Amino acid sequence: MSQRTPKIGPAIQRERKLRKLTLEQLSVQSGVSKSMLSQIERGEANPTFAVVWSLTQALEIGFSDLVGTGSTAASLDQIEITTRAHTPEIRSADGLCRLKILSSPRLAGQTEWYDVEIQSGGKLESDPHASGTFEHFTALTQGFEVTCGDSTMRLDNGETARYPADVRHRISNVGGKIARGFLVVLYR
Repeated sequence: MSQRTPKIGPAIQRERKLRKLTLEQLSVQSGVSKSMLSQIERGEANPTFAVVWSLTQALEIGFSDLVGTGSTAASLDQIEITTRAHTPEIRSADGLCRLKILSSPRLAGQTEWYDVEIQSGGKLESDPHASGTFEHFTALTQGFEVTCGDSTMRLDNGETARYPADVRHRISNVGGKIARGFLVVLYR
């Protein structure tokens, strides 16, 4: 059964209008361009986690409130469950990379982890993150290559690459099949 990703655009628009903010005002508060905001609200752009994070901070709402995670927990001593249908997902513009956000929204910007799936020939390219950020990527299948700065290493199934993420870096699928792995991002 196919699962849909959360409708982030309409939720952003709803929250913006509840606060009586124009696109221009939210753009200034979040640092996200007015044209990008408009595209997101119309469902024409799939925002990165960083963009969604900036918007939740500007709107002063929790990430889970924005994506309607469907989490259930009666109190802090209970187990919180996020259903598969409500697990936030990010897709690259070319559609070749999919990241499911597995970490709690409360940990965004501290510790984040993702289920990563990359089609053959796909690349998850990242600009430098904040100073001191590290990534840990574990290959669950063959086909991955990790590039950090000027270094490139190929990963076998079950191997983990640990590298600084405060420089340009890339996770590529150089194999002939869909490749899957887990990515953990640790911010300082």
